[in-house]
Amino acid sequence: MAAAPKEEGEGGGIGARNGASRALELSRAFEGSGGENVQRDAQLLPRPLSSIQSSNPSSDGSRLRVAYQGVRGAYSESAAEKAYPNCEAVPCEQFDTAFQAVEKWLVDRAVLPIENSLGGSIHRNYDLLIRHRLHIVGEVKLAVKHCLLANHGVEIGDLRRVLSHPQALAQCEHTLTKMGLVREEVDDTAGAAKHVAFHNLKDAGAVASAAAAKIYDLNILARDIQDDSDNVTRFLMLAREPIIPGTDKPFKTSIVFSLEEGPGVLFKALAVFALRQVNLTKIESRPLRKQTVRTPDDSSNGAPKYFDYHFYVDFEASMADVNAQNALRHLNEFATSLRVLGSYPVDTSMI
Repeated sequence: MAAAPKEEGEGGGIGARNGASRALELSRAFEGSGGENVQRDAQLLPRPLSSIQSSNPSSDGSRLRVAYQGVRGAYSESAAEKAYPNCEAVPCEQFDTAFQAVEKWLVDRAVLPIENSLGGSIHRNYDLLIRHRLHIVGEVKLAVKHCLLANHGVEIGDLRRVLSHPQALAQCEHTLTKMGLVREEVDDTAGAAKHVAFHNLKDAGAVASAAAAKIYDLNILARDIQDDSDNVTRFLMLAREPIIPGTDKPFKTSIVFSLEEGPGVLFKALAVFALRQVNLTKIESRPLRKQTVRTPDDSSNGAPKYFDYHFYVDFEASMADVNAQNALRHLNEFATSLRVLGSYPVDTSMI
């Protein structure tokens, strides 16, 4: 989940030639155009997607280009392919690169992790949601099943060390300890598999997916080596335009807001949902950028300085629901900022 090594952009990344030239030309036109060109190109902009189009985006026969962070064989690639079957999955070196790729029309969508059932939130992507103006148009949940990979002819007894992302190593700690393997952290699970294969290592294995084993021609020495089988990562599907929320299926809405400091202000903010029987599924706080510490006023009697925060909230309702609309209208009366990040169908598929 962290930034992948530089080499991981090879083989179909943002700089790949296949199918990217038109998008590159379009992005340059936006960067260098004046008002007249922007008006003329406005007809090229996609209309807001309906919830049906979001779940079946290739109905016109075209193949979507979907950005993900990592190299081929990453769990994020599997999530992209689950979210958009038959898409062209485009690897990006960093999370920020994937956001930019959508904004600059290099790709159509991005699928990025936002939280893991064991490791918690991916804070970097929460911060990027604020920095960029993309919209959440869906979510997808992926069960993470780790495998121990090695080159052909290498047995478990031959291994002295194992490479993988820090979270993957932590999730397999007990198993790896029993095997007596030294753990070495790298930026990406699939990147670890790629490194082991490309350098033909005989004393090292990698913790990665079965898909990575197939791509890099590695042998699977052991499957499902994670200590806890309940290991699920939730990914967000991002687009340049929002979808039109509906009420024909379960929907979730994600928002971010900030508040003035004071007793009970956060309680008041959350009460606007409770009063209307709107269920919250997640709340996360992140420090406000460029306004990290607030100086106490004269009435604080020397009280310590404190931080200002953005609050991210997910709730179970569509923005087409009157209760959701009234809750946000109420919240907007006293919030210092409020933004709807997306209202989108809930992933109800079996993981």
